[in-house]
Amino acid sequence: MPYDTDIFETLRYRLMTNGFEHGQKVRAEHLRQEFGCSASTIREVLFRLSTLGLVEFQEQRGFRVPQKSREMIHELTHLRVLLEAEGTVMSIRRGGVAWEARLTAAHHHLSHLEMRLNTATDRSPFVDLWFGAEAQFHETLISACGSQTLIDTHHRVYCRFRQQLMVEDRHFDFISQNIMHHQQILDAAMAGDEGLTRQKIHDHLARHLMTVEPV
Repeated sequence: MPYDTDIFETLRYRLMTNGFEHGQKVRAEHLRQEFGCSASTIREVLFRLSTLGLVEFQEQRGFRVPQKSREMIHELTHLRVLLEAEGTVMSIRRGGVAWEARLTAAHHHLSHLEMRLNTATDRSPFVDLWFGAEAQFHETLISACGSQTLIDTHHRVYCRFRQQLMVEDRHFDFISQNIMHHQQILDAAMAGDEGLTRQKIHDHLARHLMTVEPV
């Protein structure tokens, strides 16, 4: 159902990139009118989005965007580190030259956009492009891991992670650090250094991990 897929992808992107506010009610009737489709189509799409965790459903209350939670950001970050580190190491072992070429191309695209973002006075033309390129780079890291379950789980975690940060990430205060981190991850992966690759992926995401005070 290509039409349903288009609606799903449009709403998935909005939910991840500040098209809806944290805690906002998602009104199926408004969406039905916007997309010119049936109520059942919108409900089916929203239930699919709920399987990604991008909307929450309650009987008699309908669909709502999850609230932002520092604990949830920590948990999703921890899962991203585990999945990306393991998936990338598996890709290093299995991917070969074809994976290396895809990863280098994805990094080149992302690096170009981040360089432009870092120097731009008006960053708005680059926002949507960055969200796409950043996702592509991290997806490419694990793309040759050989485990569709790992890839699918990472996709769900990444979508929820991006949604949790959809407001603050638009300020791009982190962009100069991102440029360095993404280059370091690429270099470690291209060198086939599994331990360093794991460390650089952790370092890249560490700012989102909560500091646990000793008891």
